[in-house]
Amino acid sequence: MAVNLTDQDENTPRATVRDAAAAGPDRPELQKAIEDIVASGLSGVTLRVHDERGDWTGSAGVAEMGKAAKPPVDGHVRIGSNTKTFTAALVLRLVADGKIELDAPAVGYLPEFELDDRITVRMLLQHTSGIFNFTGEYYEDGTFAPGIPATTAGKEWVDNRYATYRPEDLVKLALSKSARFEPGADWSYSNTNYVLARLLIERVTGRPVAQEMQRLILGPLGLTGTVAPTTQTEIPAPHAHAYYRYEDDGQERTVDVTSHNPSWISSGGDMISTTRDLQTFVSALLSGRLLPSELVAEMCTPCPTPVPDMGYGLGVFVRDTGRGGTVVTHNGGAAGHAALMFSTRDGSKTLTATLNYVDDADLSLSVPFQNAMQRLVTEVFCDGQADPT
Repeated sequence: MAVNLTDQDENTPRATVRDAAAAGPDRPELQKAIEDIVASGLSGVTLRVHDERGDWTGSAGVAEMGKAAKPPVDGHVRIGSNTKTFTAALVLRLVADGKIELDAPAVGYLPEFELDDRITVRMLLQHTSGIFNFTGEYYEDGTFAPGIPATTAGKEWVDNRYATYRPEDLVKLALSKSARFEPGADWSYSNTNYVLARLLIERVTGRPVAQEMQRLILGPLGLTGTVAPTTQTEIPAPHAHAYYRYEDDGQERTVDVTSHNPSWISSGGDMISTTRDLQTFVSALLSGRLLPSELVAEMCTPCPTPVPDMGYGLGVFVRDTGRGGTVVTHNGGAAGHAALMFSTRDGSKTLTATLNYVDDADLSLSVPFQNAMQRLVTEVFCDGQADPT
């Protein structure tokens, strides 16, 4: 059941021409990198880089299957788990305002869920709570414990992509499952942590998360291309299209899933943004325009033992480039759309990118996605030189 979004055709050429005119200095190595990424199997890539040479934007591939137009550099895209960085920043703004305490038990804010009283707000943001991931858990022995029906891969996901899920119900499902580990004893990426963070925000402010995000993050930074959609199914124009491939009665089908209800992932990954807005956000966040310096430092401090190698702080990963530098990052994908967000620790050099592709149950593009990410980081943050190790 394909979705026909005609406004894409009307807006893409104008946006592409505008971005091309503002593309900045010639950077053939960056253009080649995104063209190589498309050649690896993705439909389209857009890239925005800000560094000592200025600003550069570019795109490669196509915005829509069967058509020639490139993805608009500042087109809207579902940013997946980059949403977690926005949500963490919002929580920390409320910490700065004295409305939330990082090391207070989360159950004190949300007593109805009867959380383990050892789980703190900090543990939610750094994924050390141990709470089951409502989108399903992969265990070290290779087994998988399924979560909500919406995350069942294949035809079932396609058929149910317009269903609405209440964040409270996502949390309740997760809490009906066994915890993965004792609070603070380990690290495991769980979308449930960030749905709880959303509910915490709404409880202490008395307002919907989208309204608070606009008031404290999007509005002050002028992020006019960023949306916290909650249950909104459409994505603003211009945008590249996202697709999903699955098997039905022995036949392979590819469906346009650009339009779907993101409530199945909630504040674990529902937001929409652009490369320009992501660049503005991550630069402002790390340079101290959004948060006091001590909270920026907290955000960029990886959680302690027993899992120091994960490099996860509060809503961001902190990674060694392998060449004497550090990048702060979060990336994410959502059913045929993905976004990359990287920055130096001071926000002075940034890389933001969007990808559109044909997703599937086998995650067949996961390796090209990871390779694409590493290739771009190497070009921008390591002067094109790979890790010598």
